[in-house]
Amino acid sequence: MSRRKAGIALLATVATGWALTIAVSPPATAQPPPASTFAAPDHCAAQCFDVLPPGANGNATLAEILANRTLGIRPKHSADQLGKYANLAGGYPGLTNEQLSTFFNTAAFGVPADQVESTTSPRSDVTIVRDKTLGMPHIYGTTRSGTEFGAGYAAAQDRLWLMDLFRHVGRGQLTPFAGGAPANRALEQTFWAAAPYTEADLQAQIDRVASAGPAGQQALQDVTDYLAGINAYIDQSHRGRYFPGEYVLTGHVDAITNAGEIEPFKATDLVAIASVVGALFGAGGGGEVQSALVLLAAQNAFGAQAGQRAWAAFREQNDPEAVLTLHDGQAFPYAASPAQATGVALPDAGTVTDEPIVHDPTGSAGTQQVGPAPAGDPRPSGASPELESLRGIFDRGVLPADLLSRPHGMSNALVVSGAHGQNGNPVAVFGPQTGYFAPQLLILQELQGPGISARGASFAGVSMYVQLGRGVDYAWSATSANQDIIDTYAVPLCRPDGGPVTRDSEYYLFHGQCVAMERLERRNEWQPTLADGTAKGAYTLRALRTKYGVVRNRGTVGGKPVAFTTLRSTYLHEVDSIIGFQQFNNPDVVRSAADFQRAANNISYTFNWFYADAEDIAYFNSGSNPVRPSTVDPNLPVLAEPANEWLGWNPTTNTASYTPFAQHPNSINQDYYISWNNKQAEQYTAAGFGNGSVHRGDLLDDRVKSLVDSGVPVTPAALTRAMAEAALVDLRAEQVLPELLRVIDAAPVTDPALANAVSQLRAWQAAGSLRRETTPGSHNYTHADAIRVLDAWWPLLVRAAFEPGLGSPLYTELTRAVQVDEPPSDTHGTTPHKGSSFQYGWWSYVDKDLRAVLGEQVSGGLDRRYCGGGLLTQCRQVLLDSLAKAVATPAKQVYPGDADCSAGDQWCADTIIHRPMGGITQNKIGWQNRPTFQQVVHFPTHRPTS
Repeated sequence: MSRRKAGIALLATVATGWALTIAVSPPATAQPPPASTFAAPDHCAAQCFDVLPPGANGNATLAEILANRTLGIRPKHSADQLGKYANLAGGYPGLTNEQLSTFFNTAAFGVPADQVESTTSPRSDVTIVRDKTLGMPHIYGTTRSGTEFGAGYAAAQDRLWLMDLFRHVGRGQLTPFAGGAPANRALEQTFWAAAPYTEADLQAQIDRVASAGPAGQQALQDVTDYLAGINAYIDQSHRGRYFPGEYVLTGHVDAITNAGEIEPFKATDLVAIASVVGALFGAGGGGEVQSALVLLAAQNAFGAQAGQRAWAAFREQNDPEAVLTLHDGQAFPYAASPAQATGVALPDAGTVTDEPIVHDPTGSAGTQQVGPAPAGDPRPSGASPELESLRGIFDRGVLPADLLSRPHGMSNALVVSGAHGQNGNPVAVFGPQTGYFAPQLLILQELQGPGISARGASFAGVSMYVQLGRGVDYAWSATSANQDIIDTYAVPLCRPDGGPVTRDSEYYLFHGQCVAMERLERRNEWQPTLADGTAKGAYTLRALRTKYGVVRNRGTVGGKPVAFTTLRSTYLHEVDSIIGFQQFNNPDVVRSAADFQRAANNISYTFNWFYADAEDIAYFNSGSNPVRPSTVDPNLPVLAEPANEWLGWNPTTNTASYTPFAQHPNSINQDYYISWNNKQAEQYTAAGFGNGSVHRGDLLDDRVKSLVDSGVPVTPAALTRAMAEAALVDLRAEQVLPELLRVIDAAPVTDPALANAVSQLRAWQAAGSLRRETTPGSHNYTHADAIRVLDAWWPLLVRAAFEPGLGSPLYTELTRAVQVDEPPSDTHGTTPHKGSSFQYGWWSYVDKDLRAVLGEQVSGGLDRRYCGGGLLTQCRQVLLDSLAKAVATPAKQVYPGDADCSAGDQWCADTIIHRPMGGITQNKIGWQNRPTFQQVVHFPTHRPTS
């Protein structure tokens, strides 16, 4: 029997044997109102575009999941933006304004009458119109309450299962909900370690916003109405049996009787989701213990003073060669190490250990494996072998294990002022890079109602407002900023009885008193997913919380036991940002660039915000930046005592004094702005290591500057071409390979194999350093062998150039602080196929060191010359020797293969794979290093400002 016939037979079995009466969506009204009924002011004049792959529809019934898995059929509108997005990689050369709609959706307000696919009125004061092209919801409320009800209803229509996953992740309870797969366990453990919250903590955030004046009260009402819409859809879809099929596959609803529950959403669920979003994209800092371990290793290698210099050189806090978003000389001092720091608490060598999160494991969480599901198993009864097999799609987990543990600095922005833009108007190409998932974390929507007028993207489950998108006559977007809002404290441990203190004590000194740590626990149990022997198990997640934050490590300082805690300024305050997002959506609040900046200042997450209308562009860096004592070093652990605390800090509410508006990097009408998670401005210190002379932000800055300097007005298509080309460039090849070749060119290369490799690398670099297919769809790169050689060479040359001079212990600690490489295949990391590349690596170190070896003056150079002991001839030999190893490394070793790609398949190793978060999968697409949701905007007109 053919696969198709077998699939059809299986679907028939599902439909008849289980008596499933599944509708794809609730019935639509028969006669939609005329489009003019929902007309809203729109100054874009068909010059605004966006794209959010793979598609608007992120829900699938059980029958649709079966059809996808057996026949390859996907639900309507679940993949119709993927081709547009993918094809830009091959179609950007020669792109014109008229061709933008080939690769992007029109982002105009409203739906033309002939493009209405469905019209639903889940309540009398709201209408949801879905268009034929995307199936995205355009929500029109005659009341504000109705608008928010419709937003919740539409969100549940498009992402109910994903929203449910994230409210459980935010409580550290993913495994009881979705099963104990190792990835699920790793994810909930990571989140619980960083943001353990009690229900009282979640409710307190809601209460605090509600007390924040009229805007806070309106936000609470918006949340209430939004929840009502979600729950109305849950109730209707459950009764009508068109709810997501994952609820059956995970045992929450019985496939035959429809018995079971999809729990209603409540306000604290939205706080839990918001806390996940904040942890993913809106926080910076917290690496102070690893920074201290680098410093200790450096001092052990070179001595106290020389070690301090080495640490500072590799830290690159304020590198003078770093690419800047604000490049007009503006300085915004923040978070740099003081000249004479006090209170630094370096751990004693070899004493640092991680705080355990998992306790009392049993079953699959421990060592015991169980057999087939026992009698009385709560999974749906009467399930066929086909359904049991389908449940196996969750064996690897429903969410990526490293969703929260991997850095998420991925978004970008290119914004050109009206002085250089087409027709004297600003032009912007910008968007967030939230990772590639099926369905997406973001949803696309239009909201029109009293006090709300916006279209764009929002995180599923907190989509009361458009978070990134466009308004009546303006557009905005964000990139992760990563400035340091997390500090690490070395908290002295104690015993209430005054006896000898050990490192495992759960008591600590706070303002002279020995007090107990707060123990926060979750007991999670899960059942087998399959009847054929998948293990069940349980464990307790435990976090210990102090006034100085959550315990992450233990060790000794000066021989005395301490707990190393992390204190984040947004901890217990994730929901505070709702006010800023509310204002972004209100056309009466945002009428100018300055208005937008003031609204962005109400957002406590660390984001770079970009704005464009018909007249102005603007930038503002948001975040609750705590004010520290002038002698406290935020880059290292500090002793937990009053003298080192944030100014104005209230330990009960975790509030403090924060830097005022003027001290946040901000600007209006600079000639252009770029951002790719790079340094914001002079003296504004980023968290972490390696933000120096080479950064992927250079790929944007070089191209946009060239457009602006040309004197030719920058069109939306030209700016899109610049972004799309940068998205295919190998940063190492464009920015560092020239220095590598200059060192090698110091003498003739006599070995034929090496000479050939050098020639190939030179040709690739001269051709643009692009990882681009020979022809679209060929699945083969032009300059493929040069790409293979550099992929193999980079980690080899870094180790060969630096480890001898640093010594293995220091080299190892530095690689833990910043990874050596992040190519598209990311075989050296833990997340292949993720798209975002070249954010974290040693390219700046290599660049500075090679220029020093070549005899150049290097501004902000390293503490010494490393490659070949600083001698050109020896450095050249180091590079040649490592290059020889790279040339001899076969493709099957460079690209070892995985569950999705065969070993040696270079193009496949680079591909982007939308990681399934439910039952629907997506096709691979070629690598592009660009935002997930992206806008192209050019407003020709603007409302009067007064």
